[in-house]
Amino acid sequence: MHLCQLDAQVQASQQEIEALQRKIAQLSKNSSNSSKRPSSDDITKPKGGKKTRRPDEKGNPIGGQPGHPKHTRAPYPPEAISHLHEHESTDCPLCGGPDILWLEDLPPRVIQQTEVKEIVVIREEHRAYAYWCEACGQIHYAEFPPQVLKEGLFKTRLTALVAYMKNVCHASFSTVRKFLRDVIGEPVSRGYLAKIIQKVSQSLERPYEELLARIPLEATLNVDETGHKDNGDRFWTWVFKAELYVLFRIDKSRGSQVLIEVLGKEFDGTLGCDYFSAYRKFMKDFQVAVQFCIAHLIRDIKFLTTLPDAPTRAYGNKLLHAVKGLFKVIHQHDSLTPDDFRAALELAKAQMIQIGIAEAPSWLDEEGKEQKREAQNMAERFRKHAKAYFQFITTPGMDPTNNVAEQAIRFIVIDRLVTQGTRSAKGRRANERLWTVIATCALQGRSAFEFILQAVQAYFHDEPPPSLLPAPP
Repeated sequence: MHLCQLDAQVQASQQEIEALQRKIAQLSKNSSNSSKRPSSDDITKPKGGKKTRRPDEKGNPIGGQPGHPKHTRAPYPPEAISHLHEHESTDCPLCGGPDILWLEDLPPRVIQQTEVKEIVVIREEHRAYAYWCEACGQIHYAEFPPQVLKEGLFKTRLTALVAYMKNVCHASFSTVRKFLRDVIGEPVSRGYLAKIIQKVSQSLERPYEELLARIPLEATLNVDETGHKDNGDRFWTWVFKAELYVLFRIDKSRGSQVLIEVLGKEFDGTLGCDYFSAYRKFMKDFQVAVQFCIAHLIRDIKFLTTLPDAPTRAYGNKLLHAVKGLFKVIHQHDSLTPDDFRAALELAKAQMIQIGIAEAPSWLDEEGKEQKREAQNMAERFRKHAKAYFQFITTPGMDPTNNVAEQAIRFIVIDRLVTQGTRSAKGRRANERLWTVIATCALQGRSAFEFILQAVQAYFHDEPPPSLLPAPP
């Protein structure tokens, strides 16, 4: 009887230890074994002496590597030179002998320099004179040109510069004010800078709406979302990454309703995304083809290898081995024929699904409760959505990961840290449009400043704005 009690106590203690180990594993999640963002990782610096040169991951010292080709700036062409300075010598630098130097027919040594001229601000004044009308007995003023009224204090180029500094350079309003005051010599208030951003936002409305109308027609699309603060409230910034443009949308919701509003219920393309519930609901409700991110799947599998029970760890390691086999095939794409590549992918897919479903460990306690629920949750994922992890095999142009959307959203996180978000619906719309322009211009190899400048110019003169839509082939 006493032995039975001791055995029961040992089993209870063992279960408690395993439960605590699971909690530790849950609390130890980071961006390498879960979908947590990298900024949430513990980046505490390890204790130790200061190193003057830190080697990279491959053990090489920082800086130029032996045998690496040297990269030099291309010299300015002759037509780009504003002033040419010629330096001559009359005395030998070695012996100091005067008047004995002969000019050699050799190319001269050249140093080219660039300088910013003192910034010249053009200040204009518009005067509308008053006239007396004898017929009606009233004073009437001449009309200002419409573009002058729209421009206000800052004209086109200065307006575009403020928007460029604010959103492309991630400068706060305080930083922009200091630049305008100290460099341009124009002190302005934060309120006026906010008005300038709203003018730029209005100039970008049509290019943004064109992309919004185009995006439901895309054959492949990658989507991601990240947090956004608006006057202290929690919002979400959604990114929709097409092949040649990027569209951002800030919304209060993180649910599938945003996908319905942007893509519509009839979306017929393939959606690349992570395993977040909003995408699964959108896929289920409207039979949308989805490519779930395999990179996120790998991190979830890695978490299985950190759990305390050996069967779950072994299951996770088998899955990781199968994933490596899949990516080994992907990396052999150029060395295989299309048919052989497709067959190898299908074989790697079948092996991964078989392991994911059939080899997941399971153990029920006396109350019928699953004790290896993490492994069974992974098996259930394969049972329900295995096809969605391998959509890229039959969808041209679709990547097995969602990296392109995550990369497109990175500079939003930087902007969020600097600006602390927005304060109104107008601010959210301005950010959506400016971020869309910045990311799309970068993708298309265009200058974001030139695009903003052209859009503002068109807005001030009531002309059609430039387009962000990709040019037809």
